[in-house]
Amino acid sequence: MQLQKKILLHTSRVGIAHPINIFSWLIIIFGITVRLVQYLSNRSLWADEAVLALNIVNRSYSELGQPLDYDQAAPIGFLWLEKLAIEIFGNNEYALRLFPCIAGIISIFLFAKIASWYLNSQGKFIALVLFTSVSSLIYYASEVKQYSSDVAIALLLFLVLFPLSKKKSTPFKTIIISVTVSMALWLSHPAILVLGAMVIVETIILISQKTYRKYLHNLIPKIVIYFTSLCSFTVCYFLFIQPASNNENLQTSWGSAFPDFFFDIIWYLNALGKFFYKPLGFETVLDVLAIIFFLIGCTVYFRKDKLKLLWLLSPILMTLFAAGLHLYPFRSRLVLFLSPFFIIPIARGTIAVTQWAKSAQKQQKIKITLTIFLTILLLGFPFYEGGVKLFNPQRKEEIKEVLQYLKEHQQPGDILYVYQRGIYQFKYYADKYGYEEEDYIIGIDDLDHIHGKGLSEPEWQRYKADLDNLRGNSRVWLLFSHANIGSENKAIKKYLDEIGVQQDLFETEGSFIFLYDLK
Repeated sequence: MQLQKKILLHTSRVGIAHPINIFSWLIIIFGITVRLVQYLSNRSLWADEAVLALNIVNRSYSELGQPLDYDQAAPIGFLWLEKLAIEIFGNNEYALRLFPCIAGIISIFLFAKIASWYLNSQGKFIALVLFTSVSSLIYYASEVKQYSSDVAIALLLFLVLFPLSKKKSTPFKTIIISVTVSMALWLSHPAILVLGAMVIVETIILISQKTYRKYLHNLIPKIVIYFTSLCSFTVCYFLFIQPASNNENLQTSWGSAFPDFFFDIIWYLNALGKFFYKPLGFETVLDVLAIIFFLIGCTVYFRKDKLKLLWLLSPILMTLFAAGLHLYPFRSRLVLFLSPFFIIPIARGTIAVTQWAKSAQKQQKIKITLTIFLTILLLGFPFYEGGVKLFNPQRKEEIKEVLQYLKEHQQPGDILYVYQRGIYQFKYYADKYGYEEEDYIIGIDDLDHIHGKGLSEPEWQRYKADLDNLRGNSRVWLLFSHANIGSENKAIKKYLDEIGVQQDLFETEGSFIFLYDLK
């Protein structure tokens, strides 16, 4: 009996026995599982992944440090890890997506630790439900892009730098943190924004304190950490980032991710509002609800601990500042790394509303019922979307299934025409399915860089001339993938029906192939 009491006392101290902590661990397990299921589904590389994968596969380590082909940009550390993965595990989707998947899983534990600094057990549970369930956080943990590792690096930097303001750093700890932060800056482009935010907050703390004594004891370790990190970033910037930033096509594609002028307040408010829709994934009325809970959470932190709120919001504010200077785009997946810093205030706002409903004397039952309904509504949608991926992992452009069908049905002498928007996916898989350059025809390039998206008349004339060159052949396969311009698809299909007869069709998610008699 005595031993049982001691065990119960110990478990209650570490928080294991509390039901809410058990649920938190179950949510963590859910988050890991759904990310692994998405990773193991081994979907085809879609267009954006394929163009980066072609760079990784076809370049050496040193060549990856040069501006990438196909208007791509990625942190050099990320590219080197990807290259190492395919050298160890082979050139395949599992190897290419391994590091993003590991980063996605690690992010859950890093987030759980930071959430425990800001939230009670109930708030931490709510935050974990959101973080593990948000569709974009699940999806990018299995994509050949750096966005998942951006999240992990942002959390890691916050985790190691936030305690520096309170605790004294030993020489050994200073070295470890210096090395960690310096390496992180080579793995993630927005890591410098998080680091810069931390430095600015530290400076504000130092200036605002009437007595410097309690901060001076830790000033030298901080200077060492920040100075070595700055040196590391400077080297990385001039060797790798600055040359890649000269890509005009990339700059043009990011145009809407910057305000027209620095003090365009409407743009900043609009950018913040859109964040709740993409990448957080709150739709219709849910984004309004999430914004309200976020503002309530920020208000609670402002009243109770302004400094803690400043630490939490500093990466967001720093990124907006960088966007105002046209230094870093504030748009969808490019700011996915900010998700944790939005989710924690949302969770805190949810708890604040719940506490208010319980303490209200008038119409308490109605307020509690309404609060429960709103909380379930806020958490239920992302959790449902995440849960669906356990049984139906997200797919985008399944060109592998199309190529397999083609190999099984293609006859000697058949012509293969590849629609230009899907050419990079096809090029990545060509060797795997036994295709050489002389075995296929690449479709004519679009004129989007001149006429914008959609189908312009000059563009259509080019497509018609391209298809006319295929006339006279009785078996022409036309492979489409990443064919997301509806006007082009319809016009091409309509013209094919005018000049030939459809013999076969195979269609899957995001990719399809026709067989036409054009004789």
